[in-house]
Amino acid sequence: MINFLNQLAARFFLTHGQLRGRRKKVRHYLRQLLLLLLIGIVALSGCQAIRSKVATNKVIHITFWHGVNPPANRDVLQKLVDKFNQTHVDIQVESLYVGQQDQQTPKVLSAVVGNAPPDLLWYNPTIAGQLVELGALISVDEMLANSPVKNEIDPALYTSMEYQGKLWSVPFATNNIGIFYRPSLFKAAGITETPRNWTEFRQVAQKLTLDTDGDGRIDQYGMFLPLGKGEFTVFTWLPFMWSSGGELVNGDGQNPAGVRLQENQGAIAALQFWRNLVTDGSAMLSSPERGYETDPLLSGKVAMQINGPWNLGQFQETNVDFGVFPLPANQKPATNIGGENLFFFKTTPKRQKAAFKFAEYAMSADFQTELALGTGYLPINLKSRQSAKYQEFIQKLPQVNVFLEQAQYGRSRPIFPGYNRISDSIGRAVEAVLLGKLSPADALKASQQRLDLIFK
Repeated sequence: MINFLNQLAARFFLTHGQLRGRRKKVRHYLRQLLLLLLIGIVALSGCQAIRSKVATNKVIHITFWHGVNPPANRDVLQKLVDKFNQTHVDIQVESLYVGQQDQQTPKVLSAVVGNAPPDLLWYNPTIAGQLVELGALISVDEMLANSPVKNEIDPALYTSMEYQGKLWSVPFATNNIGIFYRPSLFKAAGITETPRNWTEFRQVAQKLTLDTDGDGRIDQYGMFLPLGKGEFTVFTWLPFMWSSGGELVNGDGQNPAGVRLQENQGAIAALQFWRNLVTDGSAMLSSPERGYETDPLLSGKVAMQINGPWNLGQFQETNVDFGVFPLPANQKPATNIGGENLFFFKTTPKRQKAAFKFAEYAMSADFQTELALGTGYLPINLKSRQSAKYQEFIQKLPQVNVFLEQAQYGRSRPIFPGYNRISDSIGRAVEAVLLGKLSPADALKASQQRLDLIFK
């Protein structure tokens, strides 16, 4: 390299000393240039780190626990959460599926006791009293009073939000339950009308129970009943008690000691009706705590099943024929108001405010319409129900109308502390009767004695 420079210098009439001086200057300039480049890189990296840190500090991360099911409905929810995150750079919501509600309860209570609750919880309203008693929730009265979405909420849902004079949650989605059925199986059995009362229902269930291959075993059952003592079993059974004139709680409905199961004629009648379907041989019992699964109905193993509109999206995708009719009545029509609310845990003022911002988005007409179209849930927002998009959806899927019309007969479950123990006791009674272990009266007597020990 040096020889090359000497030759080059000679060509331009430079002496060796001149060349050596020139090389020193070049090295000096290169060192200065390199130093400036390093300083620039460090300064730029530092600025980017500072900007990144500032941006990170400004973003509020919200944890949202839920148990949305079936999986296709979770996909619909996640897309709506992603849409919120894309349009709110200062709030990012992490949506986490934490299991079905019977599985969620111990997780939620453990998180509260461990002082590590989520910011938002999706759960049915019955947990409200228990969480209020633990001091885990913030009241939403003030935030909702100042929210433009307040007047768009279905007024009938406020009973599920209120406990001891305060609002502890906001509605996320609502539903009720009816009977899903397979019209093609009805037609094959010569049934032209859906049953309206218990007597007709029992007769139809018997006609739909068939040994199709003559091997002496039933291949098609008329009805699918939930087995287990979990909340889904109780949720689907309560309307039968109400339809028979039974009441779960005496007084103002805010006191667990007011529960009356023993000698509750409506409850006895409801248990006996379910037991009759089993003794007739026309009811298939679900696997324990799996009464919400729809595979037996979709496959034609059963012809009828109690379920709700949250399955409408799934049924549409299967291309299986299906219809819906109201729950059969005994003395009067009845159904259970279902759906989940959003609960706000005590965290920090900033996170609580951000969580409510997401809740406002979830209650908005646009969100509710997209959720309803994708899942079948009934919108809690009145503007959504009246929108052209949702009305067009109803025209294409008339089964939705059954749930909308039946909502007028809906009843809410109690939300006082201890409802989970009451539900467990009722579930035990239902399970014992369906399995033929106890009569309805004896099963309810045992449940009442259990509850008296707990609450008295």
